Amino acid sequence: MTIDWDMLRTEAQAMTKRSYAPYSKFQVGAAALTSTGDVVRGCNVENVSYGLGLCAECGLVSDLVGRDAGKIVALAVVSGAGNHCAPCGRCRQILVEHSADGALIDLPDGPSLIVDLLPGNFDPTRLQEG
Repeated sequence: MTIDWDMLRTEAQAMTKRSYAPYSKFQVGAAALTSTGDVVRGCNVENVSYGLGLCAECGLVSDLVGRDAGKIVALAVVSGAGNHCAPCGRCRQILVEHSADGALIDLPDGPSLIVDLLPGNFDPTRLQEG
């Protein structure tokens, strides 16, 4: 599967315009190519109770699951200014669980494995440990 990083960045940038960020004014958009060939998207949605805000990556995973679009193959996350954004720790865990083996994220130095963002991540196999 060919990854069109420019298209993913453009889609992510477009999602920043749908962001709800009245408190931080920091708009974030995310777009991912999935294993079914779909493109899923998300934007951040803040809340006056700051800790209850939703990151763009959470919205993207909700879109992924809601569409039954498989797993993430390639992901771009950008700010309203178009700069790369690193996912927070919670989102890294969520992304790892919903990514295909070998899934990539667009970073300033080039694509990197999503799983490398969270060494020692918690996965379903750990639920079997006693």
